[in-house]
Amino acid sequence: MSRRKRIVKREILPDPKYGSMEVAAFINGLLRRGKRSTAENIFYDALNIIETKAKSEPLEIFSKAMKNVGPVVEVKSRRVGGSTYQVPIEVRPARRQAVAIRWLIGYASSRGEKTMSEKLASEFLAASKGEGSSIKKRDDTHKMAEANKAFAHFRW
Repeated sequence: MSRRKRIVKREILPDPKYGSMEVAAFINGLLRRGKRSTAENIFYDALNIIETKAKSEPLEIFSKAMKNVGPVVEVKSRRVGGSTYQVPIEVRPARRQAVAIRWLIGYASSRGEKTMSEKLASEFLAASKGEGSSIKKRDDTHKMAEANKAFAHFRW
């Protein structure tokens, strides 16, 4: 932990098309080598694919997927008296969003579709329905926290 003053969280600007901070954060997570326009094109193409497949509002499906994937509790390693315990802790909202973005992008890229836009669209649709790899990861995280509930008193 740093002894200096607290780090100021940088303010991100909302995305140009929808004016949403959540979308802007997701696009920032998609960025590779500073290619923002490419990341935006991938994301907006994925939303267009969702609109044609699901015949519903794509932004609602995206936000539902983000809400479903974000973990509520996770475990953190804590060393007490020579042994390491997995201590369950609640996840604060900013981290919940960051973890959800990371999991959605990671599991979307490992899917079998041809383009990244198609992969993202499929992962969003699956996550909004409560299925898919990113939802399984969230469930595994919750199960691990539940299994280690006995060590909750080591929380700091």
